[in-house]
Amino acid sequence: MESIITAKNLAKTYGSLNVLKGVDLTIAKGEIVAIIGPSGAGKTTLLQLLGTLISPDENKATALHIQNTDVLDLSQKQLASFRNHSLGFIFQFHELLDEFTGIENVMIPAMIQGKSGKATEQRARELLTLLGVEHRLDHKPSSLSGGEQQRIAVARALMNSPAIIFADEPSGNLDSQNAEKLHELFFKLRDELGQTFVIVTHNDELAKMADRTIELVDGKIVQ
Repeated sequence: MESIITAKNLAKTYGSLNVLKGVDLTIAKGEIVAIIGPSGAGKTTLLQLLGTLISPDENKATALHIQNTDVLDLSQKQLASFRNHSLGFIFQFHELLDEFTGIENVMIPAMIQGKSGKATEQRARELLTLLGVEHRLDHKPSSLSGGEQQRIAVARALMNSPAIIFADEPSGNLDSQNAEKLHELFFKLRDELGQTFVIVTHNDELAKMADRTIELVDGKIVQ
């Protein structure tokens, strides 16, 4: 299978705390990978490194290629553009902007690219329909249920058709029924749209559903 992420010797240190200790991994295009492990193992740090949200410790042996792009060689401006075009993010807390409606929140990544108008709005409407929340597009986050908020957050992550979705405990704030629906949705999106998913999770059911699990313990991959 074609690899979409290749990482070598990813390490991250904060002061005297060595959070990630030289991780090597490859993720295939269209794969759903769950990153698991105890609290403090370095899961979120690994996700943030792979998602280019933070930079690894400088080391000649360190490499990170995403979609055949050497992301460690990009300037901050180039990296921000690459992230906006190629990567999508879903967090445990939906991170929707309270002052905007559902559809306005979904459109934000496209607007960052300078896109607006009817085509952008139509894309947002199609995603909200795909996710089953089209009837809530004019509602602000405060009037939505937790499951609805998270589905709108997923639509926002998909807005620019990213190749990879990074999700950090995406169902951690949902009840079991909504969590199950969200997990099924990820697989539907992968099958229909071809996205790759990298998901940090404590949810055993989601980990079992994934194509592969990567277990982190004390900053290293053990499985």
